[in-house]
Amino acid sequence: MARALITGGAGFIGSHLSEALLLMGHHVTIIDDLSTGRFENIEPLVAHPDFHFTIESIMNVGVMDRLVSECDMVFHLAAAVGVDLIVREPIRVIETNVGGSEIVLQTARRYRTKVMLASTSEVYGKSDQTPFSEEADSVLGATTKSRWAYAASKALDEFLALAYHKQADLPVVVFRLFNTVGPRQRGRYGMVIPRFVKAALAGEPIRVFGDGLQSRCFCNVSDAVRGIVALSHHESAVGEVFNIGSSEEISIMELAKRVKARTNSQSEIVTVPYNEAYEEGFEDMRRRVPDTAKIERTIGWKPEKILDQTLDEVIAYFKEESSE
Repeated sequence: MARALITGGAGFIGSHLSEALLLMGHHVTIIDDLSTGRFENIEPLVAHPDFHFTIESIMNVGVMDRLVSECDMVFHLAAAVGVDLIVREPIRVIETNVGGSEIVLQTARRYRTKVMLASTSEVYGKSDQTPFSEEADSVLGATTKSRWAYAASKALDEFLALAYHKQADLPVVVFRLFNTVGPRQRGRYGMVIPRFVKAALAGEPIRVFGDGLQSRCFCNVSDAVRGIVALSHHESAVGEVFNIGSSEEISIMELAKRVKARTNSQSEIVTVPYNEAYEEGFEDMRRRVPDTAKIERTIGWKPEKILDQTLDEVIAYFKEESSE
């Protein structure tokens, strides 16, 4: 039985990963300070004999040392995420992402523990070379635009992880997630699908930022977790970077219309300028489309769930939550 440690394990993706690993018979320990994660996400797992949780920050070096020493593999998901949080709390974003990853990697090196490091499609920045392949250039905005702090912090995480692999022979795998969505994701920090669904169900205006012509590819969390777990078991993935995402592209305006239709909502769809939604001079990516040929070639992974299935799952989740 493998022993897994998940940082950020009470978060949206971390809780789904915990469930998947427990179903596979693994022993799972999570650490989460509940700053963005929620205890409700893991509450159903607490009684499981192979599940343990620690409510603490990954910045606590002593606690991390103990937890890493007791595991075979670290899934490092803990991070400050969400565009809204990035714009409003850039210090927290940079310190958590860079400092936290440094502690994880240093501790893993001490115990020769494999690290699965979560990164993001944000590292491609403003590049227009879609679909994005893992070797593509990053094109980030000016440092005066706090919006790019998250992308830069995660890029540094990747550099650091790959440096530990190269110089210290630490087994690491980097995976870049593209707009992962599903039940338990919240709209609190600007995540678009839960934000749209909650508004539609409440009959409130569905607020589309910018002109709505920017497009994204949304990957169901169950597909993403399946890819993460498969990569963790594949030796040829070590020292490599992989995109995990869907190729089903949709504009944000079309997404709003799709959510409205699937919830049978009477909500009005309204556009909100970026400078009102976030800050003056806010910059966004027009298209974010992954090239997933590498992960398909390496482990045979492809997403299985289409966007409409994912939307229906999120809608059902919020309906059930509101009825409780």
